[in-house]
Amino acid sequence: MSVKQLKITQIKSSIGRLKSHRACLRGLGVRGVHKSVYVSATDANRGMIAKVAYMLKIEEA
Repeated sequence: MSVKQLKITQIKSSIGRLKSHRACLRGLGVRGVHKSVYVSATDANRGMIAKVAYMLKIEEA
């Protein structure tokens, strides 16, 4: 069974956000606005994505 990949692109700045939200972005590996990363669709990653979904664009890869 292969785990699905998600393409995550940051669309809003993390400046002025809660420390826990910045930590979620760091945990996902997103480095800046308009930067994209591919992550596996595990429960842990989906939880972090849900917490900061207002700053991200999420696509199936």
